[in-house]
Amino acid sequence: MRLLILTYGTDGDTRPLVALGHALRRSGHDVRLLGDARTLGSAEELGLANSALSGDIRQLFSDWSREGPKGTAKALVRLTNANTHAWTVETLAAAEDCDAILTSGLAGFIGLSVAERLGIPAIGAGMIPLTPSREFRSPFLPANLVPRWLNHASLRLTNQLFWLAFRRSLNEARQTVLRLAPRQTLPTEHPMLYGISPTILPQPADWPAHARLCGQWQTPAADFTPPNELADFLRAGPPPLYVGFGSMAGIDGQHVAKTLIAALAGRRALFFPGWSGMDDIAMPDNILRIGITPHGWLLPRTTAVIHHGGSGTTHSATRAGRPSVVIPFAGDQPFWAERLNRLGIAPPAINGAKLAAEPLRQAIDFVERVVVRKRAAELGKRMEREDGLAMAVDEIEKLIKR
Repeated sequence: MRLLILTYGTDGDTRPLVALGHALRRSGHDVRLLGDARTLGSAEELGLANSALSGDIRQLFSDWSREGPKGTAKALVRLTNANTHAWTVETLAAAEDCDAILTSGLAGFIGLSVAERLGIPAIGAGMIPLTPSREFRSPFLPANLVPRWLNHASLRLTNQLFWLAFRRSLNEARQTVLRLAPRQTLPTEHPMLYGISPTILPQPADWPAHARLCGQWQTPAADFTPPNELADFLRAGPPPLYVGFGSMAGIDGQHVAKTLIAALAGRRALFFPGWSGMDDIAMPDNILRIGITPHGWLLPRTTAVIHHGGSGTTHSATRAGRPSVVIPFAGDQPFWAERLNRLGIAPPAINGAKLAAEPLRQAIDFVERVVVRKRAAELGKRMEREDGLAMAVDEIEKLIKR
């Protein structure tokens, strides 16, 4: 089959779909992926056919310095609406002669509409649980605002708000590009597959049959030789902590560095700046700044992972059998922090907007406890038995044939 994977988001949003595309190609399918230009590096590494969509997600996150993390949702809406027409044109061109579209991220509604125009199946794919359930709240609402009895309603509400935010620009593209009638209601009838581990979030009993948790979608382990500086650092002492904030940008780097150094109190640590803009900030000898390093290789060589709570890092840390300290900044990150805390492998989340040394030091003390490290190791072994990609490929083939 010829398949198009459509997504728009950060590297953490795109990488799992690259893994899925690679698995589908290994199963004999012709696959192309569309995404933000800055997030296609993993597709290039795996030789997965890809094309860039219009827009620049990294510039949006860099604008945090002006708007702050609370403005992220509005900025994402502006970015999507500004590019909806172009994304629709680009997706329609790429989807010609395809048998199905896998659609995800900020471009999700566009993939559904292009599939409708071409008369081919559309399958939703995601790393954030959006299908309403009574078992958990909306990942985009604070836990203290949603009592358990409103879980289902909270998910319906945020899904509807997203739809209302994107509906106008989507319907304009449906009419001018796709020659389709405007759509007034939120699409809910399409299948949804999630690259989410049931170890972290169990499959909800009240989900419809067309919504499935498959397990983590992880790119295959490649041969990796660490730079000499990293190899020497790992050999020079006990396993270090890992610190990385992924695609988060617009962070007050000087404050974060000062807080981190104080909280570590001389502990060994590896620091990956990512999009944080902290590449040139001086660090003491106990902290080694590193470049892009495969999580599958690196995290098992650490003692714990300090991160922003993105779905990808949350999964990779847990799969490696390591506890987490989560410092969420925006979006679904507090949701994943809460899940890890419930599992007993992370302390309560630390507010990224009010980062201070003493709470971070206490959180590091928590993940150094023997009982916490033992629990994390147990969950890591459980996740290793999952094969999220195999399940997803099987489901996709069944859905398209059906």
